[in-house]
Amino acid sequence: MSKRDYYDVLGLSKSASKDEIRKAYRSLSKKYHPDLNKADDAVEKFKEVTEAYEILSDDSKKANYDQFGHTDPNQGFGGFGGGSGADGFGFDDIFSTFFGGNTRRRDPNAPRKGDDLQYSMNIDFMEAVFGKETEVEIPKEETCDTCDGSGAKKGTTPKTCTHCGGSGQISVTQNTPLGQMVNRRACPHCQGTGKIIPEKCSTCHGAGRVTNKKKIKVTIPEGVDDGQQLRVSGQGEAGHNGGPAGDLYIVFRVRQHEKFIREDDDIYLELNLSFPQASLGDEIEVPTVHGNVNLKIPAGTQTGTRFRLKGKGVKNVHGRGIGDQHVVVKVLTPKKMTEKQKELMREFAAISGDSLDEYSSSLFDKIKRSIKGD
Repeated sequence: MSKRDYYDVLGLSKSASKDEIRKAYRSLSKKYHPDLNKADDAVEKFKEVTEAYEILSDDSKKANYDQFGHTDPNQGFGGFGGGSGADGFGFDDIFSTFFGGNTRRRDPNAPRKGDDLQYSMNIDFMEAVFGKETEVEIPKEETCDTCDGSGAKKGTTPKTCTHCGGSGQISVTQNTPLGQMVNRRACPHCQGTGKIIPEKCSTCHGAGRVTNKKKIKVTIPEGVDDGQQLRVSGQGEAGHNGGPAGDLYIVFRVRQHEKFIREDDDIYLELNLSFPQASLGDEIEVPTVHGNVNLKIPAGTQTGTRFRLKGKGVKNVHGRGIGDQHVVVKVLTPKKMTEKQKELMREFAAISGDSLDEYSSSLFDKIKRSIKGD
């Protein structure tokens, strides 16, 4: 199946900015994350979205992709995510598809890198802001210590498969309109390993690998945001035939804070002010993630007024400075007042030249006109 255009995957146009690309990825990665979405195709869509973001968020890869699409010559035959390596799609695959053959034989016993693992970690708001040293416990496949990964009972060794001669492949001849073609397939007797195990290890039952729970130390980066991931090299599944281990990818899920709202590296806080504070001005303590600071409220401050506290936001996870905190004012109107308070408000209105009756009458007239359709 051909790959979808990366811009289509993220629902963007080719003129999308880096910020738009990042926001689209954050939204879609949350939507399709396997921990949150149990649909059958959620895993594949999550991988597709992640792959698109990895290319379009990198200026160099994006430039190549915009020019060449999925057939970028710098990426080898097959373009992005392809190539002619062990996991790619090269000439051999095309030959096999059309002619039922293969131009090379792959050694089934050659070292291969282990599979990557993914772990979703829930962290608090402040842990994301300031980072943290922690441990995670994950189930992962490792080489069996009993048989050292051979799969054979202690004191015995695997035997070369007599059906494929240890190649892991058998040849099947097919008659086609173009003549006889030879197709190489995985040997069904040794499952493509090239070896037969007469006596299997009692611990791993011939697999050569066992699943254990392992604690891994993790450094949560300072400034990490919801949906971002961290690669821990070499902490994935064990490699095959002496190959290197895969990697562990930790996806962070940040819990919401009761006061603060984060947007990129900036933090927003809604500040409630009483009518006298907003009218007369005041100097109050305002909470930030870095501690309380004094904020001077000018007289006559209105609802929606925003104050900027420079450098009181979140440190950028890539080391590109630090954000700000924005304090957004909300002036509270008292719901219940004593008779004395009401009298003082009437006196205030009179001194200001405001007529409460005039406002009430004007509002009533508007309501009547709205009902009549005037």
